[in-house]
Amino acid sequence: MFRNLFSFLGKDLAMDLGTANTLLYTKNDGIVLNEPSVVALDAERGHVLAVGREAKEFLGRTPKRIQAVRPMRDGVIADFEVTRQMISYFIKKVISGFNIARPNIVICVPTGITQVEKRAVVESAQQAGSNNVHLIEEPMAAAIGAGMPINEPLGNMVVDIGGGTTEVAVISLSAIAYAESVRMAGDAMNTAVQRFFQEEFQLLIGENMAERIKMAVGSAYPLQEQLVAEVAGKNLVTGTPQSVRITDGHIREALAEPVRAIVTAIRKALEKTPPELAADIGSNGMLLAGGGALLKGLDVLITADTGLKVTIDDDPLTTVVRGTGRTLDDKKRYSNVYIN
Repeated sequence: MFRNLFSFLGKDLAMDLGTANTLLYTKNDGIVLNEPSVVALDAERGHVLAVGREAKEFLGRTPKRIQAVRPMRDGVIADFEVTRQMISYFIKKVISGFNIARPNIVICVPTGITQVEKRAVVESAQQAGSNNVHLIEEPMAAAIGAGMPINEPLGNMVVDIGGGTTEVAVISLSAIAYAESVRMAGDAMNTAVQRFFQEEFQLLIGENMAERIKMAVGSAYPLQEQLVAEVAGKNLVTGTPQSVRITDGHIREALAEPVRAIVTAIRKALEKTPPELAADIGSNGMLLAGGGALLKGLDVLITADTGLKVTIDDDPLTTVVRGTGRTLDDKKRYSNVYIN
């Protein structure tokens, strides 16, 4: 009886527990949190010093006693205890009366997740204070968030490019008919940019700088107008601060490998898709979601490579959490999309 009462008092939550960012959604308020999946720790005592946006600013700038940790890697939990503390912090931040009301929660996960990884996500959420925990696959959540007709016998193709993974899925009748998951996405792009500067300019740049450059001048396809940026870092030879001037062409070259891997995953999924569903995709095209969808010219490149129409969701950074939230809004309609 008391358990049911607490469940009634608690807010239901939808969570996009991403490698790069964590987003939370409540039924009444919509998206209530969008912060980096980063935790700053006191390395000596193990205490949490900062979580989210504040902790991300610590990356590459901390003294030895402070450690900035990203507990999610490739879309799954890499550090169980730190993830638990991060989830707990975020839940407490958005729910008042947390100690009285344990929220029910739906969390989206990659399609390639193992049973061990599923259990780690569920246990992390439960130990962080959640009541019932359901899981939904990211491309399914993205399709729901974009308003695609997932309940119909119609092939819908979704490409969700997050921080740790790129999920390519063909959805029909509320199920994933075929899925391709590659651990090549936003983080791999940042690493590729860092490696490019080391090899081409003997310049060491931080992870945050690489991400800013990718977002500012990065592209997957030649642009109509050239973009230019100044990049500051440390010269690997002299050890002194140095700045270099680069163009979008430099960053396009840096991103060539991860972009190629994403396009290859899309082509592989198309090759494996049954002919009737492939015909639907040929008519309707595919949806791009996730932060990687914002890479300039990526839709143009995919269209040039596959011949298919590519649509970018209106707000690709929140597509997945909005879809996860809609399953809370209409539990009867979407109850069969959960995978646990």
